[in-house]
Amino acid sequence: MTGIATALTMAIAPVGFAAARQVERVEVLPAHLSILPVQVHGRVERKGDEFVRQWPGSYFETVFEGAAAFFKIGPGEVGLHVLVDGRMIDTLVRPAPGLYRIDGLPRGRHELRVEVASESQAGPTALGPFYAAQRSVATSPRRRARQIEFIGDSHTVGYGVTSATRECTQDDVWRTTDTSRGFGALLARRYGADYEINAISGRGVVRNYNGFAADTLPDAYPYTVFDRRSRAAEPEWHPQVIVVALGTNDFTTPLHTGETWATRATLHADYEAKYVSFVQSLRARNPKALIVLWATDLADGEIETEVAKVVHLLRSSGEQRLAYVPVNGLSFTGCNAHPSLADQKVIAERIAGAIDTQIGAWGG
Repeated sequence: MTGIATALTMAIAPVGFAAARQVERVEVLPAHLSILPVQVHGRVERKGDEFVRQWPGSYFETVFEGAAAFFKIGPGEVGLHVLVDGRMIDTLVRPAPGLYRIDGLPRGRHELRVEVASESQAGPTALGPFYAAQRSVATSPRRRARQIEFIGDSHTVGYGVTSATRECTQDDVWRTTDTSRGFGALLARRYGADYEINAISGRGVVRNYNGFAADTLPDAYPYTVFDRRSRAAEPEWHPQVIVVALGTNDFTTPLHTGETWATRATLHADYEAKYVSFVQSLRARNPKALIVLWATDLADGEIETEVAKVVHLLRSSGEQRLAYVPVNGLSFTGCNAHPSLADQKVIAERIAGAIDTQIGAWGG
C-alpha cells in the first residue's frame, strides 16, 4: 500500500507556486497564441477544438513552453483539478464558463493536465481548446503503453470519497465526490497506465438503486454520452486490464410491487444472464485483456454470491483471462455509507494482488 499512498501524495501535492500561478478566469484571449494539441483520456464528442464529455474521470494532457497557458471551460457543473508538471496547482469547483489562465510559471517546457473530479449525470460538460504562445511545442504527451479500464457504479466513481461523515446532503455528495481519489486512479498510477472510468452512480446490471428508471450500466456503456446520441468510437483504446464491479444497486434494496421481478430468484437469474453477456461483449472487443470482477460483502453477501456465480458461468463457457476478487471488511464511512479514502486504497491493493499474479497481465 505504501507505493500507492506515495503516488497519491505526489499527485495531489501543491506545486508550491505563488498565488499568481494559480488558475484565474480572464475575459480576453491574448493575441499571438496557438491551439495546443491535447491527449484526451475518456470518452468525448469532439466539436472543433472543444471536447464534450460525461463519463467520470476524464483527463486532458498537453505540453507547452513559456510562463502561461489558457483553456476554456464550457457550461455545466464540473469540478476540475489542474496539474502542472505533475503537481496540483488548483482545483476549480463549479467554475463559470469561460477562458482560464495559468500564469507565472518558470519559463521552459511544462506538462499541463486537467482532471475531471466530479460526476456529471445531470448532463455533459465541455473543455477546450487549450492555448499557449506560438513558440510552444507542437506535440501532445505520448499515450502510455499500459491502459486500464474501470466499469462500475458509485464505488468506482469515487462517490463522496473525501467526506468525513456518512451523513451528506446532495451538495455534500457533489463536493466530496472525486474520481481522481478512487481506486481506479490509484491503480493507474501504480502501473503507470492511462485509464478510463466508465461508471455511473446508482446503476446496476438489470436493476438500478431502489428500482429507479434509467439505463442500467450495460445499456449506457456503448455510448459517448448518456443520451445515446453517439456510440463510443475509440480506435486507440485497447486496455490490457478491465476491472468491473456491478451488483451493489441490483441487490442492496428490496424489490417493490410492480417491478419486473416477483422474487429474488428471478432477479438473480436475470442478473447472472445479463452480467455474463456483458462480460462476453467486453471480451469480444478486447480479446487479450485480463478481466477482473470484484465485489463487496454488502447485502448480507448477496452481491459476492451472485458475482461468484457469474464468474463460474463465464469460466464454464471457456473464459480463461478472468479473475475474481471479493473485497470484504471495508468501513464504508464515505458519504451515504460509500467507500472512504482508506477503503479505496484497500480495494486498489486487493485488485493489484489479483493483477500481479496473472502472467503477462500487461501483454508482456
